[in-house]
Amino acid sequence: MEYKFKNSEPILVNLQHRPRRNRRSESIRRMVRETLVTPNDLVLPVFVVEGHGVREPIGAMPEYCRLSRDLVVSSAKEAFALGIPAVALFPSIGDSLKTADGIESINPDGLLQRTIADLKNAVPEMCVISDVALDPYSSDGHDGILEDGRILNDRSLEVLAKMAVSQAEAGADIVAPSDMMDGRVGYIREALDQSSFCEVGILAYAAKYASVFYGPFREALNSSPKFGDKKSYQMDPSNSREALREVQLDVSEGADILMVKPALSYLDVIARVKSNVSLPIAAYSVSGEYAMIKAAAQRGFLDEQAAFAEMLVSIKRAGADLIFTYYAVQAAKCF
Repeated sequence: MEYKFKNSEPILVNLQHRPRRNRRSESIRRMVRETLVTPNDLVLPVFVVEGHGVREPIGAMPEYCRLSRDLVVSSAKEAFALGIPAVALFPSIGDSLKTADGIESINPDGLLQRTIADLKNAVPEMCVISDVALDPYSSDGHDGILEDGRILNDRSLEVLAKMAVSQAEAGADIVAPSDMMDGRVGYIREALDQSSFCEVGILAYAAKYASVFYGPFREALNSSPKFGDKKSYQMDPSNSREALREVQLDVSEGADILMVKPALSYLDVIARVKSNVSLPIAAYSVSGEYAMIKAAAQRGFLDEQAAFAEMLVSIKRAGADLIFTYYAVQAAKCF
């Protein structure tokens, strides 16, 4: 390779490969960009409370609120107009309705069921994804039925299946079991099919880790365990091969979409799952990830919009086909 010198600076004159050519202007960068996040990739999580015109701030999630049903509908309409195809619903109910068996979860006139019906009436084209788990309804704050300090896997399946059918009856397009009980996807699929809901999809939280990043979410739903933790059913953050086992089981039991949760600390798991299955992959950019960006932005440590945009691109680049994110509306406005 030959060099010429000008003002004591070496100048390369025979360099054939110059990757910077493809980065020299914004137009060129746009043309060769490999990963694009669009509103079609996004799912908006919504926390629902009773009342009318209620917008309750969540302390650990700045600028995010619990919404009453009427405001959920308004929020969904805005999101759909921006191109966001789906909302994911999470109910926050009063302690007086919480019991050890979580029976409120199958109430046909329950908060979640009424919200589903409201949304399907107001925005019928929008996909409504409903959460199937006991923790919002449990007086113990766990995702399964508790007895003598143990989570009873098989007894929990019956309630989870009834919950999924109740949500389908209300109009849910997709039910999303997030409980991590063994065998629940197959149990729910059979219950839905026997109830003539064979077209209702199942988005399985296939690889849901026992993560510290769920803290703000549990504040939003007041659903923290009253004692103990969720490590006997949610996955150990150290494991990735185990995720493939969980995923393969959910595929065999009839899942339609597979979830990895959280997203940002588990990009390797998203990529690994993507390369091993053909079903669509969802990833949940969880409340702790949102809270970290918000806190840093409020302190002036980083640019909030640039930070969440980069985060969402990284999740899609890892292999996610759809992303649950509290930044869905803001992202849809700027992408």
